[in-house]
Amino acid sequence: MAENLMERANDILERAILAAAEFQQFNQEQTDKVVVAVYKAALNARIKLAKMAVEETGIGLWEDKVWKNVIGTQLVYENIKDEKTVGVISNDTVTGISEIAQPLGPIFAVTPVTNPTSTAIYKILICLKTRNPIIISAHRTAAKSTGEAARICYEAALAAGAPEDCVQMIPAGSREFTQTVMAHPRVALILATGGTGLVKAAYSSGNPAIGVGPGNVPVFIDESADIPFAISSIISSKTFDNGTVCASEQSVIVEDKIAKAVREEFVRQHCYFLSPEEIHKVENIAIVKDSMSMSPFIVGQSVETIAEKSGITVPVGTKILLAELKSVGKENPLSVEILAPILAFYTAKDYYSAIKLCIDLNYLGGIGHSAGIYANDNKRIMEFSQLINAGRIVVNTPTSQGAVGGTFNMLAPSLTLGCGTGGKNITTENITVKHLINIQRVCRRKMNDKFFSVDRSKYLDENCNETDLRMEYHKNH
Repeated sequence: MAENLMERANDILERAILAAAEFQQFNQEQTDKVVVAVYKAALNARIKLAKMAVEETGIGLWEDKVWKNVIGTQLVYENIKDEKTVGVISNDTVTGISEIAQPLGPIFAVTPVTNPTSTAIYKILICLKTRNPIIISAHRTAAKSTGEAARICYEAALAAGAPEDCVQMIPAGSREFTQTVMAHPRVALILATGGTGLVKAAYSSGNPAIGVGPGNVPVFIDESADIPFAISSIISSKTFDNGTVCASEQSVIVEDKIAKAVREEFVRQHCYFLSPEEIHKVENIAIVKDSMSMSPFIVGQSVETIAEKSGITVPVGTKILLAELKSVGKENPLSVEILAPILAFYTAKDYYSAIKLCIDLNYLGGIGHSAGIYANDNKRIMEFSQLINAGRIVVNTPTSQGAVGGTFNMLAPSLTLGCGTGGKNITTENITVKHLINIQRVCRRKMNDKFFSVDRSKYLDENCNETDLRMEYHKNH
């Protein structure tokens, strides 16, 4: 069985290596021709793919998945189209250093059930832009829609002159085969977007990997904030695709002095505060308590579905369920990340107690990912940003749309958000083309540099101190 898996993996990687060899000979113009063709084809299929994803997975809203597909196509394309990714990409006449971009080789890409088509398209675009063949592993319950996105992109790439097998997809459903391909010595890099277990497997594979950690995004509403605006913004984010973006808000934290006004505004804007008994009922269906993780059956479901499954009644038109909690951790299961329209709600006696709550939530399961703040006091904004461990601090902006970039700010549009070393990732940046190239540096000796005429014997003199050495250096440099 193991030999058969390795034979199949060898076949896939052999084809990817041949594609990589051909791709390496492409110039920037040829590369960009492929990228623009793929972008156009995928953008034109945005509605079809969105509907397929919802029909197949039962997760989210097709209208919002259309916008996710737009992020993964048009916004990504506009961000990367002018990037130099082939040959000499910079030449500094002052330092004498030239930089040359080289492709990495075959990239193994894991895509999630929550964003099955948009993530696939985005990863295909950034891989093709950098001349890297891509091998896609789709979530088993989203294989059909992910496969269709990959097919559309691949056919467009081939029509534009791309190498055969520049886009491949492995059969879904076999964790063993996925791990076999992931650990294959000819894989250059793993781009892992998915569950914690799969991301951990990517980092344990022995190959370089860029993974992403969970969100559990805390959002602090400061007393200086425009409260109606803040609530409206949070709702627009947390209801987007039924809360399936990993950067979506998970907890709202306020000081006691504005708690009443915030509660009233949430209710005015058609959100519902659960009673203690109702909180317990929602916990039972939303959280796997042994592992303190969200139930897969709740991901991307509507408020109506969650209420029905929980056995509770909420007003018609309710947008978000809020659970007012007293602490963070196992005693309050709804304090963990839940990719659904459910929000934890905390009040604190003062500003610093509120920030401590944000940090506690951050460390419960979202280190390095994202955080939000609503405030019109720049000092508070900067203090919050320096205290919280998050790669993206989103200010007065919906975190779902703001963190993925391109909509409210100039962050790189991306559906893979690095979480830094705190989240066991290599970077805190939004992953894009610059993370998928090797850069060679051609370093020319500056023949008129007098550094080489420094009297190096002085460095061997124990009586020669730092001041003398600096004088010697600057005299000759």
